[in-house]
Amino acid sequence: MNHPTGSQPDAEMDLRGTPCPLNFVRTKLRLEKMADGELLEVWLDAGEPIEQVPDSLAMEGYKIEQIEERTGFFAVKVRRPVTSA
Repeated sequence: MNHPTGSQPDAEMDLRGTPCPLNFVRTKLRLEKMADGELLEVWLDAGEPIEQVPDSLAMEGYKIEQIEERTGFFAVKVRRPVTSA
């Protein structure tokens, strides 16, 4: 079901079952390969992953646009910043 409030992600990553800090590292590497301004949706487990990964990404300068609780996991939408040339 599409939610009109959130924009469609350009890519998705399922990191359920991936421990910290590996889930953060994989998310960051994926974002670095994406184009400026693109949106990545990452699926994270409850507990340490959802507590740690969004904060770590924000500290790295990525914009957390949405955190949505789904059945048994969280979907985090994070945007790669547009860097000035």
